[in-house]
Amino acid sequence: MAIDVNNESGTDIDERAILDVARYALARMRIHPLSELSLIVVDADAMEQLHIQWMDLPGPTDVMSFPMDELRPPVKDDDEPPQGLLGDIVLCPDVAKKQGEEAPTGHSMDEELQLLTVHGVLHLLGYDHEEPDERAEMFGLQAAIIDGWRAEYGLTGPSPAPTTR
Repeated sequence: MAIDVNNESGTDIDERAILDVARYALARMRIHPLSELSLIVVDADAMEQLHIQWMDLPGPTDVMSFPMDELRPPVKDDDEPPQGLLGDIVLCPDVAKKQGEEAPTGHSMDEELQLLTVHGVLHLLGYDHEEPDERAEMFGLQAAIIDGWRAEYGLTGPSPAPTTR
């Protein structure tokens, strides 16, 4: 899996963990191992500009996803996994830090960035959370992926719970 991380935020982040959780999520969703993903980490000002430009909403947000080839997970276990350019996930550590502190489980900025990376991957794969049934499916998958990744890497303590988005 070719995954690039470009940290333009000026904030120190755990890039290795973000790469690992992205790889884990894509493998769990059965995306072809030769697919490509780009993760871009920006400051609050840059994120606010993107949020206004693409969503017509004020203020910075936590994560934005920009799909390229609109890949979807295989439907059946014996289906060939799709290969292509997944797209870009843009993360904002400034917002992640605040959300992590405000989350019910109170977790770190890096834990929030890991959660947001999985969230972004799911958006690239066509998942959404506008409707209650979509939200239940997406957030359930997100929790299963984060819990599985944390268990595989021997991380202890509660998994970060998503903030209300």
